[in-house]
Amino acid sequence: MARLENKVVLISGGASGIGAETVRLVLREGGKAVLADRDAARGAALAKELGPAALFVPLDVTQEADWQKAVAATVDAFGGLHGLVNAAGIGVRNTIEDCSLEEYRRVNEINSMGTFLGCKSAFAAMRKSGGGSMVNISSVLGLRGASAAMAYCASKGAVRALTKYVALYGSNVKVRCNSVHPGYIDTPMIAPRLAQTIGNRSGRQALEDLHPLGRLGEPVEVANMILFLLSDESSFSTGSEFVCDGGLTA
Repeated sequence: MARLENKVVLISGGASGIGAETVRLVLREGGKAVLADRDAARGAALAKELGPAALFVPLDVTQEADWQKAVAATVDAFGGLHGLVNAAGIGVRNTIEDCSLEEYRRVNEINSMGTFLGCKSAFAAMRKSGGGSMVNISSVLGLRGASAAMAYCASKGAVRALTKYVALYGSNVKVRCNSVHPGYIDTPMIAPRLAQTIGNRSGRQALEDLHPLGRLGEPVEVANMILFLLSDESSFSTGSEFVCDGGLTA
């Protein structure tokens, strides 16, 4: 039996990176996937490529009305909602001294508030479907600090704490919630860092050297962990942090 047979999963940030790889795995394992993203062209193209088990819906994660429409479209198309992956996010480098209030708000609106709105908007539909699994993408920087990523650290730490609350709230209605904490993954988010030169090293080499495994992660490696959490194989896991970081936090 496929690991997600008869399950419907809504994935924010589903048009690229970790989100897109998660969409592919959901379909491979027998589920239906709704990929939600601001990039309509890329999202629609991916859904068309993957066939009738995939649906694209436009989504700005900072807008509650968009979330409500995305959840309604999911239920209308596939009859229920059993999984949510909050994968949309942005990464910005700044410090406590140079980060503007506007930038701090923007990072937290997308990474933290966007995750809150996703959990809030999907909860009733998941409860009505008999329960399910929410997976919130945090970061290793939601577990530890980084001197040049102040707003990002704060936003991802908030995702970690929110996850624990949702797990407790959902425990009596079979709605689980866990956070995933990737290290540096080779996605468009970190592409600008890879193009830089840091001292006598390329940006890629500098980031690879942070990981004891000596390389960046691949999006599918994070998606495999998400797949486990979406499936019934993780049925006794809720409110926990799942780290996928090549040993970085060790």
